[in-house]
Amino acid sequence: MKEKVIVSWSGGKDSALALLEVIRTEEYEIAALLTTVTQEYDRVSMHGVRRVLLEQQAESIGVPLEKVLISENCSNEDYESRMREVLEKYLAAGVGAVVSGDIFLEEVRRRREDNLSKVGMRAVFPLWKRDTGELAGEFIEAGFKAVITCVDSNTLCKMFAGRSFDKGFLSELPCGVDACGENGEFHSFVYDGPIFRERVSIKAGAVVLQENGFYYCDLYPEPKPV
Repeated sequence: MKEKVIVSWSGGKDSALALLEVIRTEEYEIAALLTTVTQEYDRVSMHGVRRVLLEQQAESIGVPLEKVLISENCSNEDYESRMREVLEKYLAAGVGAVVSGDIFLEEVRRRREDNLSKVGMRAVFPLWKRDTGELAGEFIEAGFKAVITCVDSNTLCKMFAGRSFDKGFLSELPCGVDACGENGEFHSFVYDGPIFRERVSIKAGAVVLQENGFYYCDLYPEPKPV
């Protein structure tokens, strides 16, 4: 019998690759994709992607999307409270673990494990301690397509926002920038690949520098041809 899990979902490449990995093991039943949405902007927290695009991702993947709504200035206590409420709902439904795309940040892993243990769940890290350069290559070779939605202006210039995550992008990353952006250098949105039944149609808009020091490339859902 497969173990029921939910997947921590940002819409980006690491969560997509983690989902593919757990699907390939054939050991898990994916109950939902779990994401946080900032209410004031109706966008994925940090990545800046519109909620409607995440919903289209989930529809194409064929897995329900569980949205946790948080405020722009949400405190850690409020965030953990809202998340715990959702996790307890899934625990009662037989879900015992949360899959995460974290790769090497020890503090992030410990925090996830501690928070999950409080509700009687565990964490699954299918990408843990894998070489990020190799993971980036595997993501591309698997047929995934992604666009860079935001970059940290302290490490990357504006030209990197809105670009495709491909070999050209990787070859131009400055020395010291992680190939998967694991240190927060950049974030992405995946719109096609082996986990999708059909491509998510998107259109790139303007790139804007926000107060948090990140360049954001706005993505719009593109109407499907009739």
